[in-house]
Amino acid sequence: MTLLEICVDTAAGLRAAYEGGADRIELCAALELGGTTPTAGLMALAAEMGVTARVMIRPRAGDFVFTSDDLDMMRADIAAVRRLGLEGVVLGANRPDGSLDIEMLKTLVGESQGLKKTLHRAFDLVPDIAQAVEQAVALGFDTILTSGRAASAPAGLDDLILAQRIAAGRITIMAGAGISADNVGTILAAAPLGAIHGSCSAPIEGDSAPAQRLGFVSPGRRQTDGTRVAALKTAIGQAKAASASL
Repeated sequence: MTLLEICVDTAAGLRAAYEGGADRIELCAALELGGTTPTAGLMALAAEMGVTARVMIRPRAGDFVFTSDDLDMMRADIAAVRRLGLEGVVLGANRPDGSLDIEMLKTLVGESQGLKKTLHRAFDLVPDIAQAVEQAVALGFDTILTSGRAASAPAGLDDLILAQRIAAGRITIMAGAGISADNVGTILAAAPLGAIHGSCSAPIEGDSAPAQRLGFVSPGRRQTDGTRVAALKTAIGQAKAASASL
């Protein structure tokens, strides 16, 4: 089985992902900025719906070089995830050179005891894939979300293959960024990944002109589309069936 995780940042997106057949949800805010920590309200709605969900723990947009104040925010957000009974968290932190910030990650992982843990695309900034995979395993992550250190997973396919080989079944490599029903078959044929991550989104129409004029609208805002989720899930199933028949 290849798990399908859909990232969402609105209540409508959450429902679309669930109805489209997502196996797991990643809850975020501001996906157009790469995703930040979602609101308590969105987390509570996911808990009420009973979906399998992991929560992005990222206190701001920008890089993943965090301060002690950022760390305090993330610790509080992890506690909120635990209180709501959601499955897990999505974490990451880098040093200025792009390597994983092991000391900060040890603190975050310690705060996340009892929760499942994904290492997010902070992984895509590392200079050494083999070292980073081993560090993620040692820290206790069960999943690495990565585009193969490229702008999209199709462009980073060589590094995805390498990460999958190094992982050797000890941790799930989940490809994300630029994945659709049209290209997931090619990715899975090259690398038999345990999970696929996508937004399956379409541009949002209808933001009012006054809201745009006053700067209340983020450029590139998109919305999860349930039909795209269903199409991606079907394409994953077809790719796995084709692989099994070889």
